Amino acid sequence: GLRTKARKSAVPGKKLHSFYLHRSLSRTSTGAIKGKSKEVDTMASTKEYKDYVLDQCNGLSARSMMGEYVLYYGGKVVGGVYDNRLLVKPTRSAKALMPRAEYQLPYKGSKEMLLVEDIENRDFLKELFDAMYEELPELKRRK
Repeated sequence: GLRTKARKSAVPGKKLHSFYLHRSLSRTSTGAIKGKSKEVDTMASTKEYKDYVLDQCNGLSARSMMGEYVLYYGGKVVGGVYDNRLLVKPTRSAKALMPRAEYQLPYKGSKEMLLVEDIENRDFLKELFDAMYEELPELKRRK
């Protein structure tokens, strides 16, 4: 069933009074998590949270898009900050480094992404984004 959970802010001293997308989880025979996403009340990401995420890893940059932030690493899209959650593309390496990560929807109608919970661990984020970088396509240049 649908479960909601109050989010803790990754920014020290900040509390969030919102709920995030949660999914009914089950495990496959390989241990991967799968299930159906459910939608809960959402809110736009704060600039403070986005800045905190950017401070955690050199090489990350962000671009504002409809109240949320798309994240780039080395010029490639790796994920984004949505409703004060760090979500990354579910690449093979991201799934291998975060085998128990929840799949969540950044916004209604989007593809599922992986929730990064350990955003305080700078070494882990560097390893994650370096591994993802190799798998992601180059950005298409506008003419």
